[in-house]
Amino acid sequence: MTPVEVTRGDGPVVLGLPHTGTWLPPEVMARLNARGQILADTDWHIHRLYAGLLPGATTVRATFHRYLIDANRPPDGESLYPGQNTTGLVPLTDFDGQPIWTHPPDAAEIAERRVAFHAPYHAALEAELDRVRARHGVAILYDCHSIRAHIPFLFDGRLPDFNIGTANGTTCDPGIESATLEICAQAEGYSHILNGRFKGGWTTRHYGRPAEGLHAIQMELAQITHLESESPPFALSEPKAARLRPVLSDILHRLADLAPSLRS
Repeated sequence: MTPVEVTRGDGPVVLGLPHTGTWLPPEVMARLNARGQILADTDWHIHRLYAGLLPGATTVRATFHRYLIDANRPPDGESLYPGQNTTGLVPLTDFDGQPIWTHPPDAAEIAERRVAFHAPYHAALEAELDRVRARHGVAILYDCHSIRAHIPFLFDGRLPDFNIGTANGTTCDPGIESATLEICAQAEGYSHILNGRFKGGWTTRHYGRPAEGLHAIQMELAQITHLESESPPFALSEPKAARLRPVLSDILHRLADLAPSLRS
């Protein structure tokens, strides 16, 4: 099993997919409790949802599950949202705050996972961003995520459908942020927010360096927009996906079209 799958394109946009993988070593799966083995916090079907929406896009996808190690967390384990409930580099609970392990990993095991899985994913992502920037003079990282719309442990009420994260405007050119926001605002029947509960994970914050020609934006989709139900078996709803894909396609095409104007 390779920890990362890369599909190279010749365009300026790179799609990051850190949370769609479901692979776990059998010995790790055996140490999850019954709740953990559901793998409820997966970004279910997100790679399928975005597949083919932007010809020429590069994709970098982690194949391992976030319970093994979370590719969208800082390697030192520092919290992305100090003072708020969240999950760490290797989650000890699920998004509902419930324990997921019968035998949690110790510090030595976490360090091994960081080397074997977290580091290769980011080495591949960085290499593709550098390659794309060398070709186009700019690279735009669009980090693809999803989460259940109702998780009281993490946030109150219902999450908006489109959750755009740019770390308060610091990770990309303002034109990228405004274009994404405009398309989401015009999408009939959907709600949206900019830099709300989810402002961009470590990936967005780490790679988003506009002054260096690296732009990053995170899209956290409420799973109710594309799943039949936000509970097992987490099946993709083709009618919902068919309605959602044109909006996502518009965003990706707009970002690709913006790239030439972002060259320094």
